[in-house]
Amino acid sequence: MTGTDTATALERATLDKAARENFPVAPFFLPRAWRTDLMAVYGFARLVDDIGDGDLAPGGADARVLGVPAARADDRLALLDAFEADLGRVFDGTPHHPLLRRLQPTVRRRGLTPEPFLGLIAANRQDQLVTRYETYDDLRAYCELSANPVGRLVLAVTGTATPERVRRSDAVCTALQIVEHLQDVAEDLGRDRIYLPAQDMKRFHVQESDLAAPSAGASVRALVAFEARRAHDLLNEGAPLVGSVHGRLKLLLAGFVAGGKAAVRAIAAADFDVLPGPPKPGKLQLLREAATTLRGEG
Repeated sequence: MTGTDTATALERATLDKAARENFPVAPFFLPRAWRTDLMAVYGFARLVDDIGDGDLAPGGADARVLGVPAARADDRLALLDAFEADLGRVFDGTPHHPLLRRLQPTVRRRGLTPEPFLGLIAANRQDQLVTRYETYDDLRAYCELSANPVGRLVLAVTGTATPERVRRSDAVCTALQIVEHLQDVAEDLGRDRIYLPAQDMKRFHVQESDLAAPSAGASVRALVAFEARRAHDLLNEGAPLVGSVHGRLKLLLAGFVAGGKAAVRAIAAADFDVLPGPPKPGKLQLLREAATTLRGEG
């Protein structure tokens, strides 16, 4: 396989995951320039998550491109360090990884700064070192790194960032992250990670062993319902972001909020039993939630 073929394969392996997200990444109705830039940002965010989760394509191609020795190709911290170094080249040189080369024109065109990208890397570095969160505030601090930078990048790409919009966006992004954690309790436990705050687990009399069961008991369901309500409240807090913009951006942001609310409804429809697998909303539910969000209801 040539270098060009390898680069294309690496990009495709990451970008093809966009269709599986809870929210629209770069839908067809957006201007082409926005779609291009949002997919470049998504590529970065998805790849750094794949590094942090150990979900890179087999064969070590990403490690080779980043200059990580073959002996350390499975060392996530080494990969994240190399990826951070390559991110620096986006701003002052020529990056090695094809997804970062794809990102470079977006950074220049939109005047993006390193901070949100560094936040996403820091979140995945934290995932290698911190596997439990004591309080809800601790979890929200993690979401400041793992989720909120994405919303801030969307506002930056579309040229619509204001302090109030950033605040509302942070609420939506934190909610989306919490919802994803609720959907993925079993998967995360398989990685020895628990994103349900220990303080809340104690309040609802949930032990870690309860999360390894094939289905959730009453205590786990009550805990999941409690965290789902928190996420729903955050979505409501952030929802006025949608009404603060116009045109096609309004549709995009409504899709983010609707994706979160539809996922919460799917969790509720499963009677808050997330252990057999992630409850996912159907397309009809997503459309209904989007329409409700656009009307400024619920």
